[in-house]
Amino acid sequence: MPNDASPPTERAPHVQLGQHPAATHLLVHLSDTHFLAEAAPLYGSVDTDSTVVRALAQIDRLGLRPDALVFTGDIADRGQPDAYRRIRALVDTAATRWGSAVVWVMGNHDDRAAFRADLLGRPAEGKAVSTGPNTPPAPVDSSVTVNGLRLIALDTSVPGYHHGELTDAQLGWLARQLQEPAPHGTILALHHPPIASPIGLMTVLELREQHRLARVVAGSDIRSILGGHLHYGTHGLFAGIPVSVAAATCYTMDLTAPHRQLTGVNGGQSLHLVHVYAPSTGGGIVHSQVPIGDFTTVTHLDAALLARIEALSPAGRLDAFSRQR
Repeated sequence: MPNDASPPTERAPHVQLGQHPAATHLLVHLSDTHFLAEAAPLYGSVDTDSTVVRALAQIDRLGLRPDALVFTGDIADRGQPDAYRRIRALVDTAATRWGSAVVWVMGNHDDRAAFRADLLGRPAEGKAVSTGPNTPPAPVDSSVTVNGLRLIALDTSVPGYHHGELTDAQLGWLARQLQEPAPHGTILALHHPPIASPIGLMTVLELREQHRLARVVAGSDIRSILGGHLHYGTHGLFAGIPVSVAAATCYTMDLTAPHRQLTGVNGGQSLHLVHVYAPSTGGGIVHSQVPIGDFTTVTHLDAALLARIEALSPAGRLDAFSRQR
């Protein structure tokens, strides 16, 4: 974990080496942490806490301060208050050090009441519809703007089920949020990604009636949709908007498992770095999948070499670094 006693690393001055200026925003996208109470191992073997600790340490090693950390659902495996409090303590420590906003998104394993109280630290809210004492709490939707970039969290969970849905009220709220474009556009984060899956069983648990969401987001200032739920990294397109799904930090699905089988493995955990570029530069948004863990170094170029390349003219850089020797 990052050491709170040491000061944050300052960004080095940017020297533009290629066609695109530096990114305006850096987001860290993680998903499906599936914490259990008292740090119990998931399925008796997966240490969910240590993977998140390692992920945060890798981000800290990067030496940059993310504008926001976005967690796209299934924060706790069983919606237990202790699980929420524990991951909140881990993430808040790092986010405070970096000066990063934190966006938490509800998943199908999460509990809305505990999510609000123990993760978000908010008082309990009213029922979605006043039909009786067993009516579930209202969805946990939110919108925050970070340095001109709007981050919207949309709760696709259905209490008591694992598939995803959106109510008319939620879609109306989203439409009102999108009426006025944000200076740097909008990132929409939800748990159930609105794209197809090659795993047959996962399609039973997909976001239902996706066409209703498509009508709201098409033509809006949403520049990317972040999702989770699938437990493997993937990308797609929805209503003309790029969709990026982060693989889980707990365990991942083996897409090479025998046909018609669903196999989760303790490996392949990763996080995503989301670099957001100014629309005027044509850089768009770049999603980069980063494996979590320590691996054997096979090649390494240090900062001193980069400084020497930066000091050269554009033609000198090509000759020094691009020319094949």
